[in-house]
Amino acid sequence: MSTVADKLAKKSTHKTSAKQVRLRLVYVDFWSAVKLSFLAAVALAVVTVVTFFLVFMVVQTTGLIDKVDEFFQSFSGDISITTFIGLPQVMAFAAIVAILNLIVVTVLGAVVAGIYNLAVKVTGGLLVGFTSN
Repeated sequence: MSTVADKLAKKSTHKTSAKQVRLRLVYVDFWSAVKLSFLAAVALAVVTVVTFFLVFMVVQTTGLIDKVDEFFQSFSGDISITTFIGLPQVMAFAAIVAILNLIVVTVLGAVVAGIYNLAVKVTGGLLVGFTSN
């Protein structure tokens, strides 16, 4: 009795020639590039906010902020740096940086797609080879 695995094994012993296709990438859709760059920027924004939070927590846990505050107070007198550097201020700064990165990366993706579409008129596009297994 032949099983499905035996039939597949018999088929795999027969060598078929792999067909190779060479295609040229001559156009990048503008809105697809914008959507993809926006999604990448959202991921980068999340990573930015989490990184700011983790770095602040490590710096606060190690007591580095208190040491810098003591050093700063030795020069300035009664002004404390901890009034300017706290978790709400750091997270607000992280949100501003994340929003600016979101805008810049999205626009950069659109610009790169436009530049590629213009460069294709001169170079003819990117030659890509594919093969079927």
